Amino acid sequence: MPGDEPLSISGSPYSRNNRLLDSNSPSGLGPIQVAAVDIGSNSIHLLVASIEPSLHSFNIEIAEKATTRLGERDPDSGDLTHLSIEKSLDALKRFKAIIESNNVEHLVVIATSAVREALNGREFLKTIKERLGFDVDLISGQEEARLIYLGVLSAMSFVDRPHLLLDIGGGSTELILADAHDARALTSTRVGAVRLNRDFLTEDIIPLKRRKFLKTFIKGSLEPAIYKVLTRISPGEKPVMVATSGTALALGSLLASEEERRPLKLHGYCITRRKLEALVERLSSMSAIQRSLLPPINARRSEIIVPGALILETAMQMLNVDELVLSERALREGLIFDWMLRNGFLEDRFSYQSSIRQRTVMHQAKRFAVDLSRAEWVAKNALILYDKTVDFVHSDTGEGRDLLWAASMLHGCGQHINNTAYHKHSWYLIRHGELLGYSESEHLMVAAIARYHRKSLPKKSHEAWQLLACKEHKKIVLKMSLLLRMAAALDRRPDPLIRSIEVKKTNTNSDLIINLVSDDPGIDLSLEKWSLDNCGQLFHEITGINLIVQIN
Repeated sequence: MPGDEPLSISGSPYSRNNRLLDSNSPSGLGPIQVAAVDIGSNSIHLLVASIEPSLHSFNIEIAEKATTRLGERDPDSGDLTHLSIEKSLDALKRFKAIIESNNVEHLVVIATSAVREALNGREFLKTIKERLGFDVDLISGQEEARLIYLGVLSAMSFVDRPHLLLDIGGGSTELILADAHDARALTSTRVGAVRLNRDFLTEDIIPLKRRKFLKTFIKGSLEPAIYKVLTRISPGEKPVMVATSGTALALGSLLASEEERRPLKLHGYCITRRKLEALVERLSSMSAIQRSLLPPINARRSEIIVPGALILETAMQMLNVDELVLSERALREGLIFDWMLRNGFLEDRFSYQSSIRQRTVMHQAKRFAVDLSRAEWVAKNALILYDKTVDFVHSDTGEGRDLLWAASMLHGCGQHINNTAYHKHSWYLIRHGELLGYSESEHLMVAAIARYHRKSLPKKSHEAWQLLACKEHKKIVLKMSLLLRMAAALDRRPDPLIRSIEVKKTNTNSDLIINLVSDDPGIDLSLEKWSLDNCGQLFHEITGINLIVQIN
């Protein structure tokens, strides 16, 4: 268990920057391919990311996994077994072929608890170097926690509340307390899904008595980490709990598969303690073969899913947390994030965190070939309309403003597919794209605002409308899509001629008057007036207010 020494998050223990290709081209010329390999206790993972230097962001291009079970060490000697070593070398050989064929310029390779604790672990790393040429950094438990923190930080907004991050690996469990300013505690405990399965389980079906024993053992193992974290939570704070990696994602996938409307992604998916406890009970009564027949679980995962679930359940109980959310980003993404920090592509992790939503929207806009100058013009006008119609056209308290901006930037992303019905294609692309920092419900709302910014109003039969979680979300989407519709109506020329938009209401609150002011008194804005006038009928239908457009 790490002590209470000061935490250094942005620093790195890595002395090498493995460079595969001799590329001296300036970073501004295009994306940079960086690969991360994580040699874990249960699996070896490969991640290939494309870094956009101009946007200071990255996109995952390739994700590969090989289950090698290095954590199932020899019971007598504690060594890594010959079988797991050979499986690992075979997997790394395949990964090397993928890395080389995808023009990866930089490579970072790490190994965690299984290799760290095995007597022949360093000999194994020497073999990797000799056979494959990979320099592998053997990282500590605290460094593993730091990288997990960076990985989650790259995908979730920590703005208002501290977060408890829990990563259940094969040989260790990392628990982190962090907020928007720093990681308050980084802990690593020697309890993991593979380790518990190896040391304590001999039968597939796990009776209640054995589960109680395991939970008692887990509780004893986690107590120092839990204590450290709880003492650093200020009075009145209610942290958000986030679970990452294989065990949590597999459990989330099982629960999501039973939902009436299954989420497209697990990132941001919520698991309640009540549902988790019921799932653990059910999985414990099944054999490994029966568990492997469940769609989200493969044969290898079925052997360790219950001990991993017991760690998660026990941690929630000890932390007195009733629900958690899942993060699809963790250690490997943290390696990419850390590489960017160390190589000057990010000023610091906090500037990235404060603008995570903006970065991901701009990344998607570039990916979908959006005309950024026109999108920014539409977004600017949409926010002007939002700000000048508060408590009249809408009563939004701020949530909708950010969603409106994102939808405005991406509303035209479907135009390169089909210009006639591009709003439908924009919805699909946004819906299935990656919006980091947004919850699943917010993601759906952004897509729906873009969907309904033109043509007809929402219908009950529309999938985009059905997916919205509640009436309040539908209300926000309806009002924000109306404002986007009006802003998009003013986007009639490649070079905008409107200098400003003046908005006022009449004394009777029955009319909204919009005055369009041009750059030059001699410029005719009749086209923009006509286009905005065409929004009048829907505007009245939604708000009950008359829209009056004037030009000056």
